[in-house]
Amino acid sequence: MIVVSDMMGTLTTGSPFLGLVDWVKHNQSKARATWHLAAAMPSYLLAKRGLIDWQKWGQDITVKSLSYIKDATPQKISHAAEWITEKNLWLKRREDVIARLVEHRAKGAKVYIASSMMEPFIEPFAKRIGAESIGTPTEITRGRFQIVGELVSDEKKIARVLSHLGVDRVDFAYGDTIQDAPLLEHADHPVAVYPEPRLKALALQRGWEIIGDTPSYG
Repeated sequence: MIVVSDMMGTLTTGSPFLGLVDWVKHNQSKARATWHLAAAMPSYLLAKRGLIDWQKWGQDITVKSLSYIKDATPQKISHAAEWITEKNLWLKRREDVIARLVEHRAKGAKVYIASSMMEPFIEPFAKRIGAESIGTPTEITRGRFQIVGELVSDEKKIARVLSHLGVDRVDFAYGDTIQDAPLLEHADHPVAVYPEPRLKALALQRGWEIIGDTPSYG
């Protein structure tokens, strides 16, 4: 059995951006961390008020924040990823959904976390639940940490999942936004997790399982 779950919003309500800024504060420069937070505030307020898409804002600012890691090395990336997970993402995990994945694994399923998030930032979280990770590839070029190509989201996510696993469909899939719809549509048992309004409407229309209430953002 193959189980695939989105990460952000589905397995955790944490923020990779805030986690990375905290890493910068404690490991590089408190002043730069303060500046990064201040610079993000105007767009955050627009997203919170619904004037720009919350999901896209979160993805864009996370990609931008990769440059906060100065003179990047594999060791720095690994340390930052563990920091983000330990001090942010894992603290804000959705224990009810993670329990479902752990139960799947206990019954012999292969569990994967598939996310637009950068693969190094997924791996520490995935290890905590015995899952494997499928995300946006990254590289270090002349000390700069950056993504390779485009974010693995929407149709790109399910295409990467199916290609990576060598299958046409999966048994269970979990997601929280309308961007996860392509993933859920390729599952025999799709589960909408604390779904945002558009995904909730689709889940109700198609009779998909729903876990949790629609959250408020920001």
